[in-house]
Amino acid sequence: MTTLIVAGVAVVGVAGCGGSEGSSGTGSSGVSTSAKPVLWDPCAEISDEVLTAAGVDPGTEESGVGGHAQSGWEICAWDAPDYSLTVYTTDKTVEEFEQKSGNVDFQDVTIAGRQGRQFKVEGASKDLGCDVVFPAAQGVVQLEILNSPLETGLEDPCVYLARVGEVLVPIFPN
Repeated sequence: MTTLIVAGVAVVGVAGCGGSEGSSGTGSSGVSTSAKPVLWDPCAEISDEVLTAAGVDPGTEESGVGGHAQSGWEICAWDAPDYSLTVYTTDKTVEEFEQKSGNVDFQDVTIAGRQGRQFKVEGASKDLGCDVVFPAAQGVVQLEILNSPLETGLEDPCVYLARVGEVLVPIFPN
């Protein structure tokens, strides 16, 4: 059930964060070129040992949104008993996330010694979710925690995110 909720929120987040799928420009010959950045793939790059240390079940891995790849994104999600974890990479910028309607409550955070911008997504998931985007050479790496809507008395999702981030952020690309 948690994975379905994550997928629903991810679709909203992915669909609303811009339409550019890469950079395009005009080469010296005057011909337009388009090159997609090589994105870091969290499903391939985060080991089962790191996932277990982060408190999620590696066996629940789901690539993409609902198992479907999203153009311009690498997305991977896992479940824990009380929350779900999703890691996204894209060529978008932190500024694009800040300008996206529906992303609110931005603040600077430092997790595992790395500066990022924490935010929440307006709507039903605002009280259940917490996100942080970290700038990277290829764009950003986004870490998202969504608390289970079926459980009560859970910690603030940003508390879970900070704890999980201490384990994951050191392996994120710069």
